[in-house]
Amino acid sequence: MSSLTNAPDQASQAVQNWLNKRDPFSAWLGVIIEEIRPGYCRLRLPVRPEMLNGFGMLHGGVTFAAADTAFSIACNTHGRQSVGLSVTIDYLEPGQPGDVITVEATEESLKHRVGVYQVGIRNQNGLRLAIFKGTAYRTSIENS
Repeated sequence: MSSLTNAPDQASQAVQNWLNKRDPFSAWLGVIIEEIRPGYCRLRLPVRPEMLNGFGMLHGGVTFAAADTAFSIACNTHGRQSVGLSVTIDYLEPGQPGDVITVEATEESLKHRVGVYQVGIRNQNGLRLAIFKGTAYRTSIENS
């Protein structure tokens, strides 16, 4: 891990500002961007009480949404607008009240029109909560 955990770099801060203004869902979710570089994104998400399901565990939809946000950021780091084509998630362990989850998206393959990303979701103790895989379609539209 880099030293950006407590001090995001300028690129991370710029994307955080963009999310806060243009992606109201991710802003509402409360994702905090820690690091961005080409094909990569790491963010964290404190688990709030309203994120729990009826069993008192982190709702799977919150886990999925956080992974989808990291996937979206990672696949849009190459200057071309990219959109999700297909995604899957495997839930391995439940998140708990008070957890701070780390979501890390890594590019596995990048071609002219398609990118493939693996997203790992872990709690503050390093316990793997889920594995998300996303395939992105890379449009010809430049990111603005």
